[in-house]
Parts: sequence; structure tokens; C-alpha cells
Amino acid sequence: MGKDTFYGRHFLKLLDFTPEEILSLIDLAADLKQKKKQGIPHDELRGKNIALIFEKTSTRTRCSFEVAAHDLGMQATYLDPSASQIGKKESIADTARVLGRMFDGIEYRGYEQSIVEELAQYAGVPVWNGLTNEFHPTQMLADMLTIREHKGKLAGCRLVYMGDARYNMGNSLMVACSKLGLDFTACTHRDFFPDSGLVDTCKKIAAENGGKITLSEDAETATRGADIIYTDVWVSMGEPESAWKERIDKLMPYQVTKRIMDNAGPQAIFMHCLPAYHDLQTAVGRDVHDKFGLSEIEVTNEVFEGPQSVVFDEAENRMHTIKAVMYATMKE
Repeated sequence: MGKDTFYGRHFLKLLDFTPEEILSLIDLAADLKQKKKQGIPHDELRGKNIALIFEKTSTRTRCSFEVAAHDLGMQATYLDPSASQIGKKESIADTARVLGRMFDGIEYRGYEQSIVEELAQYAGVPVWNGLTNEFHPTQMLADMLTIREHKGKLAGCRLVYMGDARYNMGNSLMVACSKLGLDFTACTHRDFFPDSGLVDTCKKIAAENGGKITLSEDAETATRGADIIYTDVWVSMGEPESAWKERIDKLMPYQVTKRIMDNAGPQAIFMHCLPAYHDLQTAVGRDVHDKFGLSEIEVTNEVFEGPQSVVFDEAENRMHTIKAVMYATMKE
């Protein structure tokens, strides 16, 4: 992978990349993962500095960027929601131009995709999307690496996403699958189907790469024989508390249970981008239990802790794939 392919480019959404480019980033991540496991130094970006803008906090994304940066020899400056004036006291364009003079790369995790796109337009250095309302591309690389590690391939695998498929995870999984030849099914109440325009776009991309896109309200039919069952929290950060009742009422048929995993079959793996509400060990989980009587929400503890769950492999791979993105876009 030469500098002509990625050097100086932004990483904002997978729609911007060819299947070959996405696979090369996954290959690079696998190589960097092996080097880390073997204790082989790869601090080839010494002297560089990156800024991490977090308008939405995250354990995995922050730790992944910081550890990956340190492994590559870089320094990382974390700007939490109270430390950045982006869009408040300073425009996005001005923020980008200031940080671009001080840092060699900028990560953004927050709200509208338009914000990270505008940062990229003005920064003059690579900008990476750590999550927006619409897309979560670094999570996708981690997910695809994890699937390949456990299934031995990507193309031809069948992934079923259960839950609210309208936002970053449903959108991004649909895009990633269409690019890499996996069959993608959004299995949910029709009120939570992905945007029809993006569905049409992904159907065209999938047809070019040997995959297909399906929308289904029938959990039993959709999950039968699936290779990957994937879910996420039903109410995202920043959404009103009132959203819980509607989601619970409409999404309980799409909770990932042992029955769902048995219906998929023993070959199926369970994935979740975390955090997960599978027990009462979180403040949110206890609050939902007190109000609605549920001790498990989008996935049961039996599945989450079960032998088909690969969620912690998936979480670790966030770091290796984020490292690949930074290396590829910054290494001259």
C-alpha cells in the first residue's frame, strides 16, 4: 500500500473508498495487529501530533486512538465536549484551520456528518470520522476484520442487523457489506428501516460486488442461517429519554436472544459495537429496569456472555484498524 493510495486523504465514510481500498486497510490492520502481538515496534510516525475532538464521549474510540497513536510514536491531544469551542465560539472552518496549523491529523466524534466534512474541507491535514449521527467508518473496519478472523472470509457472508437501523450503525454496516460483497439484512420494525435513498445506493453497490440488501420485519425468517447477528443500543447518546418507550414497544421482537442465535445456527457469531445493556450493571440499564421492568434490552446476557459472542475481539480490533487508518493517511 503506497502513499499514492491513502497519504493525505480523509477517512469520513466508506462510500468514499473502493472495495479494494477498504480491504487493503483491513490487511494493514491485520499486519499491525500481528506486529503488536509479537512486540515488533512500528513507531514510524514519531514527531507527529494529532487532535482528538470528542463532542460525544466514548471509551473505546478514545482509547483506540490514543493507544494507536502512542504505538505509532505520536502524541495525542484529547479535547472533550467542554474543551472544544467548535461551532460555538468558533466556526467549524476556523477551528479546522487553527488545528490544522498545529496538528498533523484530526479525529472528530460528534454529531452531523456535515461537521466532519467541513473540518476536512478546511483543515489541510487528514481528518478521521470517529462517529457521526450518520456514519461510523472506523467501527466498520474493526467489524470486518473481526468477521474475517472468525469466518475466514467476508464476501458471501450474511449479516443481519437487528434494532434501530436508521442511524450510524445501520447505515455503515449496510455500506460496508455492499462494498465488500456481504449480504446485509436490516431486521427491524419498518419505522426503523434505513433511509430509502441510502438503501437504493447500497443496492447498486451490492449488485456490483456480489451482495444484496434486504429489509425485513420477520426476525425468524431474516436470521435463519445467518453468519453474523449484530445489534446496538436502541437509544443513542443525545436522544431524549422519552425515546425509550417507543423503542421498547417496537423493538422487543428484535431483541437478540438464544432463540435467535439458535435459529441462525451454531456457525453464527454475535456482534455488538458496545456499550451493551445486557444486565443491570449500568446506570442506564437500572433506569430502564425501574421504568419498564426489563433487565436486558437489545441483547440477553446469555447471548452476550455466550460462546458465539465475539464482542471483545471486535472491541480490541477498533484499535488495530484505527491505527491502520492513521498510518495509511499519515505515512509519507
